Amino acid sequence: MAPYFETVKSFADVPFTDDGIETASFLEASDGLVQMFDLLGSGVFGFVQADIRGNIAGVRARHATPCLVRLVRGLAFTCKALQHMQKDTNSELHVCFKRSYDEVLKHHHNFVIRSVVTVAIRAVPRRDDFLSRIAQGSSVDKLNVELARWLEGLEKIVQHTSIFLERGGYGKV
Repeated sequence: MAPYFETVKSFADVPFTDDGIETASFLEASDGLVQMFDLLGSGVFGFVQADIRGNIAGVRARHATPCLVRLVRGLAFTCKALQHMQKDTNSELHVCFKRSYDEVLKHHHNFVIRSVVTVAIRAVPRRDDFLSRIAQGSSVDKLNVELARWLEGLEKIVQHTSIFLERGGYGKV
């Protein structure tokens, strides 16, 4: 099996135009993100995948605004979690995801959703297992370079889209 970053469109390759982010490429990269949750190896994240898929479908079907807000929140959550993982090489993955959840999504959820997310976060694999699943036999150094590039592109998209949504009065990510 090929390394994850060789099988999906990178957020780093999503073009920006004078009008903003090129939508088709952005949605293709977002589709690839859903596959990353498969690599977490836990069915507990099925609800996350379903939510992201639904929001991608909503943007494609032109129900864009509410779906785009929720999609960008999910992307911001994933981006922050993986950035925490890269910056703090001693923290387990569940700690990085919990930190990201608290920063990005927690204030958007009620008690029931927060409880479900807490259980799901505890079910993520160990850091080394996750990296191994994404690398698929490739070197961890190569993986870290590709992950950093992917996260840089994703962060740029999240920031740009968040500003657009907030300035337009469409919602706060």
